[in-house]
Amino acid sequence: MRTKLISSCWGFLAIILIVAGLLFFKASLPMSDNTQSQVFEVKSGMTLKQVSQELLGQNLIRSANAFQAIALIQDKEKLIKVGEYYISPSMPPAEILQRITSGKTVLHSVTIPEGYRITEIANLLEKRDLVDKNIFLQQAKNVQLLEGVPTGSLEGYLFPDTYHFGKRTTEAIIINKMVETFKERALKQEFLKRAGDMGFSYHEIITLASLIEKETGKDSERKQISSVFHNRLKKNMLLQTDPTVIYVIDMFDGNIRKRDLKIDSPYNTYLYKGLPPGPIANPGLKSIIAALYPANTSNLYFVSKQDGSHKFSATLNEHNRAVQKYQLRKIRR
Repeated sequence: MRTKLISSCWGFLAIILIVAGLLFFKASLPMSDNTQSQVFEVKSGMTLKQVSQELLGQNLIRSANAFQAIALIQDKEKLIKVGEYYISPSMPPAEILQRITSGKTVLHSVTIPEGYRITEIANLLEKRDLVDKNIFLQQAKNVQLLEGVPTGSLEGYLFPDTYHFGKRTTEAIIINKMVETFKERALKQEFLKRAGDMGFSYHEIITLASLIEKETGKDSERKQISSVFHNRLKKNMLLQTDPTVIYVIDMFDGNIRKRDLKIDSPYNTYLYKGLPPGPIANPGLKSIIAALYPANTSNLYFVSKQDGSHKFSATLNEHNRAVQKYQLRKIRR
C-alpha cells in the first residue's frame, strides 16, 4: 500500500514536471513571427521583474515569470543594462535577454553643423533627448581633455561631424568623443608645423578658423576671407568682424546696432586688435585649412553681396564703393 502511494506521488510529481516543462517551453518560444523591431527601453533603476513585466506589456514575450526564470538560470538577473534596444516579437526570450545584457543600445545619428557654438550644440542634442543642456555646458568646460587650450572652454574643439550616440550616453562621453574626433581630424603634425612656421599657436589658428567659418559658408571664399584677416593682422589693423561681436551679445536678435560695436569685451574685434582670446564657434576642417593656407592677396576688406558671397577689396576707396553698391543702395530701396 505504501509502495503504491509513493509510486502515485512520483507519478503525480512527474506529471507536474512535464506540464511545467511544457508551459516553460511554450513560454520560451517567441511571442510571434512578427520580425518588425521596436524600441524597448530599460530605464535606470528597473528591476528584473519590472523589465519582464514591461516586455510582457509590450507584447514581446509570452510570460514574465518564464523570462525571469531564464535570467536566473543564466545568472544574468543583475547584468541588464540601461538603454534602448531594438527588439522584435520574433525573438526568443533568451535572445531578448542576451540583447538587453549586451549593452549594444540603439544609436541615434546626429549631425553637428560646422560653425555651431557650444550652446547651439547643447540645444541641438537636448532637443534630440540625448543630453541635459546644463550638464553638457558644464562638461564643455573640461579643458583638461585637450592640451594647450588657454581659455576655460572647449569652444572650437568639438569637431563638427555626424555622430551616433545612445540615449544613455553621458554628456562627458559625448564631449570626449567630439574632442577625440578633433584630435584625429584636425590635430595633425603637418598643421601644427605650419602654424608654428607662420608664427601662430594652434589655438590661434583654431580661433582664426572659427572667424572664417562664421563669415562664409562658401568653400571658394574661405581662403579669401582668411587672406583678409591675415593681411589685417600683419598690418596691426582691427579685424572688425561682426561674428565676434555677436558672440558676446546675449539673446542676439539678428541685428547688430552701433551700440553693440562698443561692447567692452576682448572678443569685440571692433575695439581690440588681434585675434579674440579663443574660438567663437566650432570650425570644420575646410576653415582650419583656410586659416593655415590663406590665398595670396593684398585684400584688406570684404562686404556681403547679399547673395551669400562677398566682394573683396584691397583699398578703402574700393571697399566704400562696394558698400555703396551692395549694401547702401539696397537699404535705400
